[in-house]
Amino acid sequence: MYVISKDQPEEQKLLHDELEKTFGQSLPFISDPELELIDGVGMKNGDVAYRGYAIIAPDGQVVLKQVNDYWGQELDKTVEDIKEAYDAL
Repeated sequence: MYVISKDQPEEQKLLHDELEKTFGQSLPFISDPELELIDGVGMKNGDVAYRGYAIIAPDGQVVLKQVNDYWGQELDKTVEDIKEAYDAL
């Protein structure tokens, strides 16, 4: 799992460190300033990315894409969606 955003690595490090401090761990971050990977997943929204989550299979196929500004507030549903798609791989 990775967190992918348009933000520069310096900006991502702030969030990474805050997540690690708050939860005891974080995820690796990938900087995609040109939105190439984000666009490939279908999560590009103009010059920014939609908020949400996706699963990309090892062969590059997008098996789950969910645009959802509230994925963190709806964590039970988020986890259920991800687990279901992951198990189907």
